[in-house]
Amino acid sequence: MKALEPLTLTDKAQSDEDKVLQEKVKSSGTLPQHIAIIMDGNGRWAKDKGNVRLFGHKAGVESVRDITESCAQLGVKHLTLYAFSTENWDRPSAEVSGLMNLLVHSLQNEADRLQRNNIRLVSIGQLDRLPKKCQNKLQEVIELTKNNTRLELCLALSYSGRWDIIEAIKKVSKEVQNGNVNPDEIDDNMVSSYLSTADIPDPDLIIRTSGEYRISNFLLWQLAYSELYVTQTFWPDFRRDELYKAIFSYQKRDRRYGKVKNGYTKRLSASVINKIIS
Repeated sequence: MKALEPLTLTDKAQSDEDKVLQEKVKSSGTLPQHIAIIMDGNGRWAKDKGNVRLFGHKAGVESVRDITESCAQLGVKHLTLYAFSTENWDRPSAEVSGLMNLLVHSLQNEADRLQRNNIRLVSIGQLDRLPKKCQNKLQEVIELTKNNTRLELCLALSYSGRWDIIEAIKKVSKEVQNGNVNPDEIDDNMVSSYLSTADIPDPDLIIRTSGEYRISNFLLWQLAYSELYVTQTFWPDFRRDELYKAIFSYQKRDRRYGKVKNGYTKRLSASVINKIIS
């Protein structure tokens, strides 16, 4: 079995070729302002290379860095990464422990880079379930980057979409109980305002790596009208070229939110409608 080799943590200069490609992405259509990613396939990537799952998780850190930097360069304003779900606590204790240590290590190493690149870090989820060392380091980097404005990087840690909705219901229920909210006033906007993502716009594009066609309890409310892009690529191999493919796909879609296609104004008379349905 191969050893866990250290990853290269040096900044990489953006190539002229990549700058040209980014300009093509930006000129090809509307950019998603919020991209959410289910980072899947680390374990299978490592297994294919004859190594332990943690090797894949560590390799995935490079993809996090590259995708974060490329989103910032493109002008994407929000990037949410599904880093650790509540279901992930049920994995073998050694793997969970390794993931928590990797989180601390990565936050420590990436803090200065986030600050230099004007990237703000935030996090959602049941953060009180994280080990204290994770909570402390996470809060330290969040505080360090709180005034940055170029890109907001949100890490979903110990996160569950169902948990998020349940917590919102509890908060709204208390407001109703205290007489601050009339039940008839509860609508989409109110529920959204009580979710952990209240200050983050709903994702325009959700990407899932590794070829699995499910959303795995991620941002269940927020993804109602997000465009879905699934790639067979495992997360450690998902770099900026793969991101551009996802954005190109997004730009070709007509987002109607349940309405008719833009420009479609043909009106049907009552007689025609009755004829169609009879």
